[in-house]
Amino acid sequence: MSNELKNVLPPVIDLSTKVLIVGSMPGKQSLEKQQYYGNPRNHFWPIIGEIIEVVIPQDYGERLNLLKNHHIGLWDTIESCERKGSLDAAIRNEKPNDFKTLFAHYPNIELVLFNGAKAFEVFKKHIGLAVLDGRAYQKMPSTSPIPGKNIKSFEEKLEDWRVMHSYLSR
Repeated sequence: MSNELKNVLPPVIDLSTKVLIVGSMPGKQSLEKQQYYGNPRNHFWPIIGEIIEVVIPQDYGERLNLLKNHHIGLWDTIESCERKGSLDAAIRNEKPNDFKTLFAHYPNIELVLFNGAKAFEVFKKHIGLAVLDGRAYQKMPSTSPIPGKNIKSFEEKLEDWRVMHSYLSR
């Protein structure tokens, strides 16, 4: 049995996107649901709700509209890879997404936030930071519910993620 996974989630982005949040590769639940951050235990949606001060809707389409209305985009560094389970640590033979084309089509992105170390490492290794072309970027604590080596509380993660706030209020 092959462990090859294709990332079938398209970027959530439009020309008003100022902040692009970049994950590594959706977990098993997210791929099954065809939703970014589909694991209900993931801290992503609660963190976004706190930052933009709204109650996050249950409907996925409404969630995506909420992001776009607040100039937040989503994509992943990995287009395909091999992985057993959902852990970033299990990712092998990753093939990156085409960020050069994405940034050319969406020039208003000012800040790129990498959701966790794996997203940042894969981007740096396969794509390179030069493609950011002067955009601000930061490696963020992962919103994953799986404890990693740098365990932070929800409140600590939220504090770090607030870095996007000044970009959204311009």
